Amino acid sequence: MRVAITIPTYHQHCYHCHRIYTSFFSAAAAASRRRRNTTMASTSKSGEFTTIQEKVTFDKEIKKSKFIAIAGPISDEKSAMSFLSQVGEQYRSNDDGEPSGTAGKPIQSAIDSSGIDRVMVVVIRYFGGIKLGTGGLVRAYGGVASECLRNAPRCLVKTKVPMGVEVPFDLLGVLYHQLQSFQVEGIKQDYDTGKDGTTMVTFKVDFDQAEKLEEAVKANCSRELKFFKR
Repeated sequence: MRVAITIPTYHQHCYHCHRIYTSFFSAAAAASRRRRNTTMASTSKSGEFTTIQEKVTFDKEIKKSKFIAIAGPISDEKSAMSFLSQVGEQYRSNDDGEPSGTAGKPIQSAIDSSGIDRVMVVVIRYFGGIKLGTGGLVRAYGGVASECLRNAPRCLVKTKVPMGVEVPFDLLGVLYHQLQSFQVEGIKQDYDTGKDGTTMVTFKVDFDQAEKLEEAVKANCSRELKFFKR
């Protein structure tokens, strides 16, 4: 389940008046219970998601107002707040806010339609003296956010499944060979958990490789091994 959170942010910056609005997707559902303006959206495919590889920026001038969209990958609420803080330190302003629904919602809609998850989009507006009206603001904020995400390099991220297996010492070599073949992460060995002559090995593997790994290990071991999934 993804959580979309819209956050208006204001700062002070010399004589330039500009507005910062941001929207992001986070996996932390608890965040939605602590903040206003939250909506829920389901992921397109369980166990994997598409995000952007790196921070990207897109700017456009619309009727003398300069709009700057900044997008970055985030993993949780903490990283999202850190990203927002970094942007806030670079772009500071003081204003009374845009009309309701003209900034955060179109940014969020841009993320919705992009199919990208675990991403934060910040849009800054340098006011050029010409009012854009409600429709103009919606198109401007949503448009630069969409263009920013459209230009961003993407990557597919697969969810890691935590697993464990109790294995005899003499089969550790066979097990580790298969773990390396499946490029598992976070391998840990606990000698206190297993029975006499065995040890508990825990690791994380791509969700769509968990069953294949289990089958490969069992096929190459002379004894039956018990796997644990968390």
